[in-house]
Amino acid sequence: MTGSTVRIAAAQYPIEFLGEWGAYAGKIESWVTGAARGGAKLLLFPEYGAMELASLLPEDERSDLKRQLHGLQARLDDVNGLHRLLARQHKVTIVGASLPVRGPDGLFRNRAHVFGPDGAVGYQDKLMMTRFEAEEWGISPGGPLRTFDTPVGRIGIAICYDIEFPLIGHALAEAGADILLVPSCTDTEAGYRRVRIGAQARALENQCYVVQAPTVGDAPWSPAVDVNVGAAGVFAPPDRGLPPMGVISEGLFDKPEWLFADLDLERLRVVRQAGQVLNRRDWPAHAERSAVAIERQDLTGAAARNAVP
Repeated sequence: MTGSTVRIAAAQYPIEFLGEWGAYAGKIESWVTGAARGGAKLLLFPEYGAMELASLLPEDERSDLKRQLHGLQARLDDVNGLHRLLARQHKVTIVGASLPVRGPDGLFRNRAHVFGPDGAVGYQDKLMMTRFEAEEWGISPGGPLRTFDTPVGRIGIAICYDIEFPLIGHALAEAGADILLVPSCTDTEAGYRRVRIGAQARALENQCYVVQAPTVGDAPWSPAVDVNVGAAGVFAPPDRGLPPMGVISEGLFDKPEWLFADLDLERLRVVRQAGQVLNRRDWPAHAERSAVAIERQDLTGAAARNAVP
């Protein structure tokens, strides 16, 4: 790796029934240690991966979609303390698996915490809710968008559904994020593909790297994350010096593992300045030209018959 290259690790993280805090703590420690030994300096866990903590609750609580949210709040400080300790111990930046967090207003927001190697802690809330989150689970949108300055560079986080919206990814890129991180949780292949397609589109539009990390495996005991489908992926704009398919690395479907990749930040700068296309530079022109009134032309019926050849 060169001085401009960053090794990242994206988790294909299995949701498991753990039953006790020690089992959860041991699992997270093992995963972080494995990524650090592989040379990763930036670790990404998936959306709602921390919902396996519901297995520590009494059966009547964990089986209730709403009650489990309240029961999990007592574990929040322990979870954050564990990740903060491991980030400092291994000198890595960790984006922990997200968990619904109750705010002062009593609403729950899907929150991913970021733990720096020096002990600093930040977080990003999900902005756009899926139908399940809004209509059945009662999770509320959060914000604002944030970027995080880390030892590996400036990063932004777009949680799962958020990456399917171009303006969210563009705002993070415009704020200087070279790497967009996408923790995801999907229960069908179609859902996984939507997130992946969004991730690749954001990499193309913004000439940045995008990293996706999913939950995997079945958890029939959980009404929230009972089915988990997907594969981790690391994406780039398809241009000079980068993979023509825009895929730097991808994991094996539904297999628990770390996916490692080396990201050359200098290569991004070269592409932005001298690529075959300059999507990032041309965004303002695109926005200006697509904002004008749309002209309609009728090519049916009489209009078509009277058209000048």
